[in-house]
Amino acid sequence: MTRDKTPHITISDREPGLPYSKGLMASQVIVSGLPAHRAYEVAETIEQQLLDEGRLSISSRDLSRIALEVLRELAGDRYATNFERWQEVQDLDVPLVILIGGAVGVGKSTIATHLAHRLGIVRVVATDGAIREVMRAMLSAELMPALHVSTFQADRAVREPTRRSEALVSGFREQTQAVSVGIQAMIDRSVTEGTSIVIEGVHVVPGFFDLAAHGDRLVAVPLILEVEDEGAHLDHIALRETGIRPAERYAKHFENIRKLQRYIKSQALSHGVPIVPNHSFDQAISAVLDQVMERATAWAKDHASAQGEGRTA
Repeated sequence: MTRDKTPHITISDREPGLPYSKGLMASQVIVSGLPAHRAYEVAETIEQQLLDEGRLSISSRDLSRIALEVLRELAGDRYATNFERWQEVQDLDVPLVILIGGAVGVGKSTIATHLAHRLGIVRVVATDGAIREVMRAMLSAELMPALHVSTFQADRAVREPTRRSEALVSGFREQTQAVSVGIQAMIDRSVTEGTSIVIEGVHVVPGFFDLAAHGDRLVAVPLILEVEDEGAHLDHIALRETGIRPAERYAKHFENIRKLQRYIKSQALSHGVPIVPNHSFDQAISAVLDQVMERATAWAKDHASAQGEGRTA
C-alpha cells in the first residue's frame, strides 16, 4: 500500500493545528456567489500555491488574504468583494432576516434552501407549507375562507362584492394579510433569539409586514424573485411535478399566477424592494448573495458610524 506523500498544511492559530481542508475552504468561498465547482477550484488553487511556496503552516488571517487574492484572480472583483464582505458579515451581532417572495413557480424554495446552506443559516421557513398551515388549523374556512384556497384561486374566497377582474388580487391581499401575521411573528422571534432565518413564499409581499419595527436589531434583506418570460415560467412550473402538487394544476391556473406575479412586482417597486430575475440558478443565487452582502455591509457601516458618533458625543 502506498501512502499519500502530499505535505499537510496546518492552520497555525487553530488548536490543535487544524489541517487545511479544500472542502471547508470551498464552503467559505461559495458565499461569494460562485458555483460549487468553481469554489472548489479556488480552494485547490490556494492549496497548490501554499505548497509551491513551501508554506506548511499559515494563520487564519493570512489564509483569508490569500483566498481573496486567488478569488479575485480566478473569478473577478465581484466575487472577491462578496467574499471580503462576508468576513465582515460574520462578525455581526444581529441576525440576518432574509425574505424571498414571488409568484408560484419562480424558484423561491430552491434559492432559499441553497442560500441558507451557503450562509450557514439553519432556519428556513416556507409561508405556504408552514405558517399558512398552522393558521388554517387555527382558523376555520367559515371564519377565514381566504386561508383555505390556493393563492391563484383566491378570488373564490372574496366575500365582498367586487369586479371579477379585481377579485383575484383582492382575495390574495386578504390571504396575505392573514399570513403576514405569522411572518411578522417569525421576524420578531428571530430578533428576540438572535437567530438568522430565511423566510420564503408567495405571501412574502412588500408592504404587508414591518421590518423597521426592530430598528438596528436585525439585518433585513427583502427581495422578490421573478421569471419574466412566460415560457420559462411554465418550464419552472413543470419542474414542480410531485404527487402532492401536480404541475397540471398550476398550468391550468397559469394566467392567474402571472397576474399575481405582476401584483407582487408592483408592490416591490412601490416599496423599493429589489426584484431578482431567475433566468438561471447560478445567476439568481449570485444576485441574491449580492443583495445580502450589500445590505449586511451597509448595516455594519451605518452601525459603526452611529457608535463613533456616540463616542464623540
